[in-house]
Amino acid sequence: MKKTALFVLFPLYLISAEMNDYNHGLNYYQNYQYKEAYPIVLEEAKKGNKEAQYLLGNMYQYGYGVKKDSDEATLWYKKSSSTYAYIVNRNTNESNSSYSSNKIEKQMSGSIQQGLQLIFSKLDTRLPEVKKEIQKLVDKDFGLLPYDINYLNPISYSTSKYNKHYSQYVHDNLPSTYEKNMEVEFQLSLQKPLSYNLLGLNEYISVAYTQQVWWQMYSDSAPFRETNYSPEIFMSIPSLYEVDQLNNLKRIQFGYRHQSNGQDGYRSRSWNRLFLSSFWQFENFFLKAQGWYRIPETKKPEEFYTGVNPDVTGDDNPNIEEYLGYGDIHLKYLYGKNQFGFMLRNNLKLDGNRGAIQIDWSAPLPHSENSYWYTKVFNGYGESLIDYDKSITKISVGFAFYRSMF
Repeated sequence: MKKTALFVLFPLYLISAEMNDYNHGLNYYQNYQYKEAYPIVLEEAKKGNKEAQYLLGNMYQYGYGVKKDSDEATLWYKKSSSTYAYIVNRNTNESNSSYSSNKIEKQMSGSIQQGLQLIFSKLDTRLPEVKKEIQKLVDKDFGLLPYDINYLNPISYSTSKYNKHYSQYVHDNLPSTYEKNMEVEFQLSLQKPLSYNLLGLNEYISVAYTQQVWWQMYSDSAPFRETNYSPEIFMSIPSLYEVDQLNNLKRIQFGYRHQSNGQDGYRSRSWNRLFLSSFWQFENFFLKAQGWYRIPETKKPEEFYTGVNPDVTGDDNPNIEEYLGYGDIHLKYLYGKNQFGFMLRNNLKLDGNRGAIQIDWSAPLPHSENSYWYTKVFNGYGESLIDYDKSITKISVGFAFYRSMF
């Protein structure tokens, strides 16, 4: 009986001892004692421990406790994750092998991606349909791309308080302005290419959506002061090689853009435009020149402006061109990791000249490739649709998660 017990318990003791050693290795790793962790993790990885194989790949990738080696990192990531197994196996020659290593290095940058890849290592991709879906995640191939800048500015300060607008005509006893000059401002902007080379011009046909929000978070009730929605559809055509070489024109883009604030009554603002944009590059200078034509709308009847009927259809803002003009110019300049931006808009009228100017700056956050410090200064008309006819001066500070070259 004692021999039987020893026969059963001895393997358990060995397993327990091995796990105890591995736990010591994990503790070393978590405490940044990578040289001490390396031999323990290596031994466990050779035994087939998926987590240890992943950690070993990470150590080789970043040179934690061992000489940095992309090939070794690829090998151990491959062993730990079926996701990486098919990525590496689909490239068999030496040049493609280095491509795989570089791809893994890009995909593995950042602690969030590392955590996600550890999750992926648990998935079985032997089925083609599973492999295809996982490849979309690894390659980030959702078909969605950033369009305009995506940002969150927790500090957005205006030199004057914002007007309060109401859906009803009579609001004599209600506040005329919001409580705070300070608010939060953020923007989400995405595009989805629909087709390529449909007309044989190497053109892309795409749809895009941009949403900009102004949030009075520092007020007692913290209302959303204004939200602007802007869907659009457009075609981008790259310039001919000869044209590019002659004047640095990279592409033209034209399409249809709608913009509105989703409100009703006297708070409603909206307009529809056809636009044409040209994109130019002069080394580290990038220029976007854009013009638009507003699609005419029916004028609202007099009963709307006298408060008799706030629900009639028609033009919400018949004079918006007087404030936003018929186009704008965007300049971007790259200086090292810094990007400086400049926007100019003007109605080009001598009598009643109005427009807007914006200057912005962005630079990568420490240890980040796709998150940035972001600051902008705005002065003029058209900062938001609800106040398109009010001149606003403000400074905003926060973070950008994508910055456009144009």
